[in-house]
Amino acid sequence: MAKKKSKKNISKLKSRENFMSKAPIKRFMKEQGATLVSNDAIELLIEQLEMQAKRTTKKALSLVKDEKRKRLSADDIIWASRE
Repeated sequence: MAKKKSKKNISKLKSRENFMSKAPIKRFMKEQGATLVSNDAIELLIEQLEMQAKRTTKKALSLVKDEKRKRLSADDIIWASRE
């Protein structure tokens, strides 16, 4: 019979998929006043931040393509994040 994956193994696999590290996010949360932070909370915040970053980047890239440019600028990101 095949072994079932434990929760620890699954969470390790999830964290490898993220582009952001847990430590800086945990430090940020603590700087905001969270004294105790669970790993699930950190992982969820990382997921949310990555999804927002993807949406913003895609929107900014559509502007760049519409204007027939190649370079994505800070102004494009600002524009995309406003809406």
